[in-house]
Amino acid sequence: MNSSPLSTKEVKLWGGRFEESVSDAVEKFTESISFDKALYKQDIMGSKAHASMLAKQGLMGDSDRDTIIKGLEEIERQIEAGQFIWRTDREDVHMNIEAALTDLVGEPAKKLHTARSRNDQVATDFRLWCRDAIDTIISHIKNLQIALIELALQNEGLIVPGYTHLQRAQPVLLQHLLLAYVEQLERDAGRLLDCRERVNFCPLGACALAGTGLPIDRFMTSDALGFTAPMKNSIDAVSDRDFVLELLSANSITAVHLSRLGEEWVLWASEEFGFLTPSDKVSTGSSIMPQKKNPDPMELVRGKSARVIGDLVSLLVLCKGLPHAYNRDLQEDKEPVFDSVKAIVGMLEVSADFAQNVSFNRERIKKALPAGHLDATTLADYLGIPFRTSHDIVGRSVALCVSRNCEIQDLSLDELNSLHPIFDKDVYEYLGVENSIKKFRSYGSTGSECVAAQLDYWISKFGINKER
Repeated sequence: MNSSPLSTKEVKLWGGRFEESVSDAVEKFTESISFDKALYKQDIMGSKAHASMLAKQGLMGDSDRDTIIKGLEEIERQIEAGQFIWRTDREDVHMNIEAALTDLVGEPAKKLHTARSRNDQVATDFRLWCRDAIDTIISHIKNLQIALIELALQNEGLIVPGYTHLQRAQPVLLQHLLLAYVEQLERDAGRLLDCRERVNFCPLGACALAGTGLPIDRFMTSDALGFTAPMKNSIDAVSDRDFVLELLSANSITAVHLSRLGEEWVLWASEEFGFLTPSDKVSTGSSIMPQKKNPDPMELVRGKSARVIGDLVSLLVLCKGLPHAYNRDLQEDKEPVFDSVKAIVGMLEVSADFAQNVSFNRERIKKALPAGHLDATTLADYLGIPFRTSHDIVGRSVALCVSRNCEIQDLSLDELNSLHPIFDKDVYEYLGVENSIKKFRSYGSTGSECVAAQLDYWISKFGINKER
């Protein structure tokens, strides 16, 4: 799309009260067309709905309405064909389109702004854009969830170390760990759906802040644009940006989840862990070290979470001191939102691609499993005595193993009984990671049957073909 500063300035659409043109510095500083032209489709949708309402209410003729709608459709065609000239002297997307419409169809275009201000116009456009963005993000969340579920299906029965404090803790099924991220992403999608409900109210017709004395039908425009209802308070309608804050907050939480996934996979791809190998499709090399194979996409997922969180903080600070109603400060709400949505969509997209191009190193993981006494808690459960007492007995068992450089399952029954006579020969049914996994049975746990039930739920929810 082209942008063009003109050598001769035309009179602003709001210029009747002014005797001088704004300076070049002010025009350059205050323009927003460089970024808010992204709202063109929503702006045209809103204008078409507004024109239809004005005609129905007798505030313009049907022929003027038809001329305006036809002109708007031609402008949309020009924009999408890259033929439309965006002019900085026309300030923003609204005035660019309205002025171009006047150039195109003449007098009827001057009726379009009846009972409308740029304040309610931009709020309407922005809500429509955010609604579309939410739908896009949710679609990408679903794609990543499916990729993780399919990765889990490919790794049935694979036991990995579970960590707390980044120290070996208990054995878990890899499927269980992958489904933990699926659960987090489901909450992320839920937050966005909740946000969408509050986004989906229509400011159009609130005008500058006080509404209008003209006989408009706000319910008609609200319905035409797919909103739930018009906003009830015209001051709130033009000054509210909590729907944007909520979207950025939801994006930030999603970004944190993706960053944690990125961190885990970057660690697991390191030589120190060696649990995971990304394919060449999702790896990069080094400009100086020829042996390097880096999981850069997930490092950038981790890194880009910072800018998504920063976008939220920027807008919180922007809004915190604004009096009612509209203030020009709110022109600065667009770029953080555009940036946040672009970043989160990219992060989701590349995370799904990474999940589809990664393999887990079963032999390396199996060799690593014995370290860390992962079966200690299962042994404490086996004893069947007050837990603090069993905790102490098993702790002394681990201490004995550390002194002998062995695992608990390597201790003889006599050695265990030297710590406490409670041990019997069936103790070995609880020792070792495979036996330990079999003993988990609580709802939501890492036991094989529990994880299989969790996996079946997600397979059913997303209609995944298990044989694929």
